[in-house]
Amino acid sequence: MRSMKDTAEKTLSRRAFMGGVIALPALAGMVLAGTTAAQAKGSKAQFKYQGTPNGGKKCSQCSFFTAGSSATADGSCKIVDGTISPNGWCTAFAAKSS
Repeated sequence: MRSMKDTAEKTLSRRAFMGGVIALPALAGMVLAGTTAAQAKGSKAQFKYQGTPNGGKKCSQCSFFTAGSSATADGSCKIVDGTISPNGWCTAFAAKSS
């Protein structure tokens, strides 16, 4: 016959096990997602990229833009994936500090 203490220990053990089964994959997912999210870039559509300036704002004036081989050549962006026109613009625009 089981005592109340034996039942309580099994219940606690079962709870601890189930908590671990649920928590560990969630934590592993958060760690992996954090690593890939820091390295991933968003799509042009996500940032509403356009190949033309928005008023006086353009990619060549943005802190995230990396210039191409010349002033008129396409470059890249630290946030937006793909080739980026120096005359383009997107919603991630952040003016370079002077």
